[in-house]
Amino acid sequence: MAKKEMGKPTLEQIEAELKKEIHKHSFGRVLRSTIYALLVVAAVAIIIAVMFLPVLQIRGTSMTETLWDGDVVVALSTTKYETGEIIAFYYNNAILVKRVIAVAGDWVNIDEDGNVFVNDVPLEEPYVTDKALGLCDITLPYQVPEGRIFVMGDHRSTSVDSRNTSVGSVSEEFLVGKIMFRVWPFSEIGFIQ
Repeated sequence: MAKKEMGKPTLEQIEAELKKEIHKHSFGRVLRSTIYALLVVAAVAIIIAVMFLPVLQIRGTSMTETLWDGDVVVALSTTKYETGEIIAFYYNNAILVKRVIAVAGDWVNIDEDGNVFVNDVPLEEPYVTDKALGLCDITLPYQVPEGRIFVMGDHRSTSVDSRNTSVGSVSEEFLVGKIMFRVWPFSEIGFIQ
C-alpha cells in the first residue's frame, strides 16, 4: 500500500493559521489587561470606601427616630465635628453611631428630666422624641477633655453613650466619620439631619 502523502500547505492556509495565532495572542493580552484593570478599579474603590466613605449598617435602637435598625448609611471621614452631627466611632471591636453633644472644653449638664445643657445653655434637640437621663453614671456637670467628643444617642432611655463611664467621651483617634447619607431602605434615601 502506498502511503498517502500529505501535501504542503498553501499560502492561504498558512496565512489563515497565522491569523488564528495572532488572534489568540491578542485575545489573551486583552483579557489579561481587562482583568488587571478591573482589579485596580476594585482596589481603588475599596480603599476609597474604607478610608474616605465608609458604608455602615445600623444595629440597635439607640438612634431611633433618626436612624433605624437595618438602615445602611455612608460616613464621610473628616477631622472637624460639630454639635448636632451624627458620627460613627470604634468601641470594643464594634462601630457605634451617636450624635455629637459637645466638643473638647465644653461643659455638659443633664437634669433629671433629660434636658441637656452645654456651657449652661439648653441644647435644642428636635431629633429627640423622648428625653431621659438614661444610664448616666458620670459626675455632672462634666467637662469634655481635650481631644475628645461627648456623644449621646437620640433614643435617650436605651442608649449607652458618653453619659456612662463604660463608653465615656470618645477619643478623636477612634472616629470613623460623620454620617451623611442613608442609602437603605430605598424609600428613605437621602441626607441625614
